[in-house]
Amino acid sequence: MKSNDLKILRELKQGSPDAFKELFDLYYIPLSTYALKYCDSFSIAEDIVQDLFIKLWDEKLYLNFDEIIGPYLFKAVKNNTLQAIKQKSRYHFVEIEELVNKLIIDENIDIKFIEEDKKKLYTEIEALPTKCKEVFKAIVLDNLKYKEVALQHGISINTVKTHYSRALKQLRNVLGIIILLLIV
Repeated sequence: MKSNDLKILRELKQGSPDAFKELFDLYYIPLSTYALKYCDSFSIAEDIVQDLFIKLWDEKLYLNFDEIIGPYLFKAVKNNTLQAIKQKSRYHFVEIEELVNKLIIDENIDIKFIEEDKKKLYTEIEALPTKCKEVFKAIVLDNLKYKEVALQHGISINTVKTHYSRALKQLRNVLGIIILLLIV
């Protein structure tokens, strides 16, 4: 390959377009495959290799080489592929930032609804029968266990469960299950 590279390079320096085509045919597939190691798209890999050959021809970069050109081509493809991935990553950050901003706006709207539902929930809790309200608040808001609530109010555990169950049923009927999740 080294002697072939040198022959192509010598003909390129003499201005032969056929030598450029020969160089392209010799390296295009290996360079595209090499670029594919660094990116996940063969079309991006091909674009990178094609851009490199265009730059090589337009800027007559081959005039700077006295030795084989292959190592330069592979290194340039690697660098250009990594650069392309980096630029593509920046684009994703912009996309993610836009999504986050949209979510923040949506979140503000949801917070308003949640606050309204929370007020509604507390109003309905206050409207519960006295024992149900006390048991419900002790279990849900004070995070006490059935046994602790039973001792605190001087009633049996089964009575605590009954009051709690009635409170939940009444709140569910009035508010729906989603609002009850607010207090969890």
